[in-house]
Amino acid sequence: MKSQPDLLINRLQEGSEVAFNRIYDRYKDALYGIIYGIVKEEEVAQEILQDVFVKIWRNRTSYDADAGRFFTWALNISRNASIDYLRSKRHKNKLKNLSTDNFVDIIVSKDNLDEQTDTLFLKEWVQKLEPMCVRIIDIIFFKGFTFKDGAEELGMPSGTLKTRHRKCLNSLRKMMVG
Repeated sequence: MKSQPDLLINRLQEGSEVAFNRIYDRYKDALYGIIYGIVKEEEVAQEILQDVFVKIWRNRTSYDADAGRFFTWALNISRNASIDYLRSKRHKNKLKNLSTDNFVDIIVSKDNLDEQTDTLFLKEWVQKLEPMCVRIIDIIFFKGFTFKDGAEELGMPSGTLKTRHRKCLNSLRKMMVG
């Protein structure tokens, strides 16, 4: 027998708007936390969150439970949408107009994993990892660095970072699943 979340996901995939609304209520805060942690702007984070749920609805049939948890799938959509925004012309034009105070805030917050993940249960799990894994997950996942930029930040080859990132995520997965 399938669990209630599995049934909800199945109903979503069948096109149930009621299931979609329940999923929205269940995941909106956690996904918003990820998005806001990357873009650092409430209004933009709200826009991206809405776009993410539109993508979830449009791509609902592409979710495969055998490939991973629904939350992870939705989280990746959120992360990718946030990174896409940071790479967009809209965002780059906005940066040109930032005051120095805002720029300093961005630099200071760049090293603060706690603030970015306060709304997520993931914070406690990530902090249990070895310090290098905490740093890698912070840079790649929460801050949205590319592997190339993350490798520069950490002073290691990109391939090494990818391998360590995969190992760190596996460690995190094992801790969370038990």
